[in-house]
Amino acid sequence: MNPVTAALNLLAYVNPWRRERLTTYIITRCLMAIGTALVVVSSIIFLIDYVEISKSLGQRGDLSSFQIVGLLMLKSPNIILVLLPFAFLFGTLSAFVGLNRRSELIAMRAAGMSAWRFVLPAAGMAAILGALTVTVLNPVATVLADQYDRFAAQQSQSDTRAKSGEIYLRQGDGKQQTVIHARKQSEDGRLIDASFWTFSLDETEIPRFLTRIDASEAVLRPGTWQLKSARVSKPGETTLYYNTLSIGSNLSPERAFNRFAAPQSTNFWQLPGTIAQIESSGFSAAGYVLRLNQLLATPLMFAAMTALGAAFSLRLMRIGGLARLTLSGIVLGFMVFFLNQLCGSLGKAEVIPAFLAGWATPFAAFLTAMTLLVYTEDG
Repeated sequence: MNPVTAALNLLAYVNPWRRERLTTYIITRCLMAIGTALVVVSSIIFLIDYVEISKSLGQRGDLSSFQIVGLLMLKSPNIILVLLPFAFLFGTLSAFVGLNRRSELIAMRAAGMSAWRFVLPAAGMAAILGALTVTVLNPVATVLADQYDRFAAQQSQSDTRAKSGEIYLRQGDGKQQTVIHARKQSEDGRLIDASFWTFSLDETEIPRFLTRIDASEAVLRPGTWQLKSARVSKPGETTLYYNTLSIGSNLSPERAFNRFAAPQSTNFWQLPGTIAQIESSGFSAAGYVLRLNQLLATPLMFAAMTALGAAFSLRLMRIGGLARLTLSGIVLGFMVFFLNQLCGSLGKAEVIPAFLAGWATPFAAFLTAMTLLVYTEDG
């Protein structure tokens, strides 16, 4: 298509009754380019994971190539979602550079269209896809990753979900905490050779030892622990013995012995309940709170990367320097990714609040994109 034809077609699109066609055209171009970028990113991840699975699991078990590919389909989606912002950045760059090379952007600007008119629809589309990624694709990817982890654990004979082995639990509130240890757990759920250490917390949350209870058996019931052959020891007091003893508990019998999945392996819909359960047990849920905030900020991140890609590809071809500007956009995209990883590390270490760690990078990227667009549009 020559520049004159493109200009005539696009001038027709900007008529009031055809504005929706122009929006649809831009979104379609962006979706095609983002899809192509996603295929490239996914292919690279598949290749790396295939080599890793072949080396780590293929040599331990009698796995065929088809089984390795099946494991690949379980492991890779979760990693692809992490790198999905790059697909939006590279795809949007490619789409708008293509529009620029075909002089379609020139025709739009000549018709008096603002840059916001064709950038905001693409950013809005990215935000909608971000919401779908969090609510639909993330749960599916975490389920697949969990199945891969189970298989890998079985192959390495180190399944952490097995109930044979030592058990550690914790219960309490802001005033008292009890650490529970048992040598093992029987098939019917009883703890064998269990010990309960109870501490009180002062205003500065410094623990002070109160009592230790040792029991041959411990069974968790709703709201209470039922102990057998219990021995109660307190500082400066005589040790007491009980055939049976009941102590209070805020743990749920259905969930107390469940192993918490890592934050990255917990899907969006399970995170609020997991956070509440961990905090009620007295543990820090900083990693899970951070993960929840990162997922909530995903639509903004996708929109920001899309807007950045557009902002770095709006320079007119006749002015020159488009290739250098496009390369600058790619470099900035990598900087955004590493900044996001840095904020995540600081959030996990509780150096900065989880809310700030999850939202700072997407918000900064979005503000940067809007600033570049304002500069491009208004000088």
